[in-house]
Formats: sequence, C-alpha cells, structure tokens
Amino acid sequence: MPRPTVRSEGTGRGRPACYLRGRPQPRPPVATALRPLPAFAAPQPRARDLPRIRELPRTERPRERLRSLGAHALSAAELLAIVLGSGTGGGSALHVAQSVLARSDGSLRRLAGQPVAALTGVHGVGPVRAMVIHAALELGRRLGTESHDEGLPVRSPEDVWRVYAPRLQDLPVEEFHVAVLDAQHRLERDVLVTRGILNSSLVHPREVFREAIAERAAAVILVHNHPSGDPTPSPDDRAVTDQLVAAGKLLDIPVHDHVIVGRGRYASFAEAGLL
Repeated sequence: MPRPTVRSEGTGRGRPACYLRGRPQPRPPVATALRPLPAFAAPQPRARDLPRIRELPRTERPRERLRSLGAHALSAAELLAIVLGSGTGGGSALHVAQSVLARSDGSLRRLAGQPVAALTGVHGVGPVRAMVIHAALELGRRLGTESHDEGLPVRSPEDVWRVYAPRLQDLPVEEFHVAVLDAQHRLERDVLVTRGILNSSLVHPREVFREAIAERAAAVILVHNHPSGDPTPSPDDRAVTDQLVAAGKLLDIPVHDHVIVGRGRYASFAEAGLL
C-alpha cells in the first residue's frame, strides 16, 4: 500500500507523512525578540464575591449610618440601597443600588428621567423595584416643590421658577400648568391642564380657566416646560399664549405671565414684553 504523502510547497514533489528522508530539515529560526504580552485588566470581583450588608461592620451599614448620622450623611447609593431594602442572590442591596446609579452616571435627575422599563435591565431590579425607585424619586421632586412658602406672594418669574422648576425641568414630556393666584398674588392652586405636545388644540381656554373661575381667581400664570432644556418660546407657545390672554380679558381673569421652564433656566413672556 503506498504511503500517504504531503506535498511540499514550491517543489511539487511528495514526501512521506510520517517522516522526512535524508538529513533532518533545519527548523526555522526562533525570533530572539519576544513580543510583549498583552496587558489585561485586573479581574473584577464577581457580584457573589462582594460582601453583603450584614457582613459589613455595623458602623458601615446604610441603615445604621442613617440612624446615627442622619440621612444627609449617606451617599445616593446608600440611600437607594435602603429604598431597595434587600439585595439579590448575586449581590447586596448596596451593589444593586450602585448598578442602578451607574446607568445614569450617578445623576439622580437622569435616573428620574428614565422610564420604568429601562431600570429593569439592571440585574436584581424587576418591575416592582423599578416602580419603587421611581416613586421615591417623585417624592423627592414633590418635596422640592413644597420648599416655597405658600404664604409668600408670587411676584416675579423667579418666584414661579422656584415653585415649578423642581417638578418640571427634568420631565421627558411637556406639561402645561396654570398657577391660580388669589387677590394677594399667593398661589391658591396648581392645575395640570395637559401633558404632551403643546398646541392650541390641546390647551383650550375652557380647560385653562375652569378652575380659575371656580376658585374666583384674581389672576393666573401659565407655566409649562421644554424637555429639551431650552426655554426659548416656540411659535406654538406664542400662539397658545395669545389665545389664552385674549380669553382671560373676556373673563376678567388677567394672565400675568407665561413662564417656560428649561433646565436650570426659564423664559418669561412678561419680562420679554410678549404679553
């Protein structure tokens, strides 16, 4: 039976597969300069290797720190860990909280702007926990809206900004509100008229002034936000404002201003002479 052969490159002649006839062929020279080994990142600890909160010293546990030092002394991750309550099979509540904050680069504002479904992409966060996180952030936002002294009159766009910015400046959609003022220019009531794209077909004078009439308002201030963060009035903003100012004159309920809330700033129709 003929021996199996392999064909040598460049000669076209066959040679036995098991060995070479004649003198052994020299091996190709080995390079003297060694290539540097690729740099590898240090291995990261697995979630299950991280210490659980009950394994931490008592003085380092979030709940114990809150009890002894107060909530203001805790980091955002520690506060969020307390909100979550417990961890998962893969990590502690503190580890889950850190993973949640990492999705927004540590920004609570960005975290509040994410939909509930986006948070469920974090390991250990299901729909229920995602809703708990959103509820906690909404409570914080509403707390900010109560920082304004209700007994003080609203006399400037800056006063309006202080009341509405904590609630509106980070929303992903537009909201149109009416601030109902009493005879002393105090905020009598806040009315949410619509949520969504602002145009004259959605913001009807009937909806805007219904509560103002019921409260016997002395005046109203229109407020809405721009999710883009830029409070510059758009053509639709101006059209809606002109329509509502005209309706207020007929009802003898003047529109004192229309304040557009942006991110960290605002635009006032009254200050700009657009009313």
